[in-house]
Amino acid sequence: MKILALEPSYHPFFDPLPDGISLVTEPAADVEIAVFGIDQKSLLSSLIPALPSLRIVQSLNSGVDWLLPTLPATVEVYNSSGVHDAAVAEWIVAVMLSLRRRLPDLRDSQQRGEWIVNTNDVTATGSPPIGPIDTLEGGNVLIIGFGSIGRALATRLLPFGIRVQGVARRARPDALTMDALPDLIPLADSVVLLAPLSEATEHMVDSKFLARMKPGAILINAARGRLVDTKALIQALRRGNLYAALDVTDPEPLPSDHPLWQAPNLLITPHVAGAVASWKTRAYRFTREQLQRYFNGQPLLNRVQ
Repeated sequence: MKILALEPSYHPFFDPLPDGISLVTEPAADVEIAVFGIDQKSLLSSLIPALPSLRIVQSLNSGVDWLLPTLPATVEVYNSSGVHDAAVAEWIVAVMLSLRRRLPDLRDSQQRGEWIVNTNDVTATGSPPIGPIDTLEGGNVLIIGFGSIGRALATRLLPFGIRVQGVARRARPDALTMDALPDLIPLADSVVLLAPLSEATEHMVDSKFLARMKPGAILINAARGRLVDTKALIQALRRGNLYAALDVTDPEPLPSDHPLWQAPNLLITPHVAGAVASWKTRAYRFTREQLQRYFNGQPLLNRVQ
């Protein structure tokens, strides 16, 4: 049996392999298992037809919306849920702190050589040029898509004295369902999007959703760009009532002349929340564990199809 793994530099992670199992970097008729990452998305349309015996695909990423449309329904698909938990959770905490403490604005002031002290000083007169600057302590964070990343984020937010409310597709002891969103959104100081992209979640953050958010609240999207109606978000940001941090956009990559770049109170990063230096090592270690389970006759983890 052959396993297709396109990155030979990571093949040593799979050693030792059982007799009769080999790793290949080119498609072949007898490949039964394939390992793909999102950076190989452009190759899938040519690779999949050349894999008639393919039975299992292991994704190196948590999200698989980029992968599923290219595969026959008969192929089992497993994701790498858990691999990106720490990195994405840290990014969310970082941008939440950055926006709440107005670090992008203060950075701009630094570049202009301005020493601005009129922020939250109650003795200052006139409107503060930066602010309001505030703490995270005592705030409410709503996490939509309360899976492994959401739980990792909740753990990191608790020391800040933050109240966390999770929302998931199905009710659980630690999460409510999407039906509760109309009541939860107005209470949240930050709304974090971690839900998978589907017909039900596409553009879930529309003008009505944004209008429910409290003034000064932060919208954070670390999931998929199409969860958010981009035009509605730009309009809300221009009104000055909200702040936002996006690691994903719609469209993506974001064209250099797109108006989202110039929207106020917005922090954009280019889909790098989980792209820390060590992520692929963790992904291939998880894949090795999956293969060991397969060779030992144990069920694989994280099946999505």
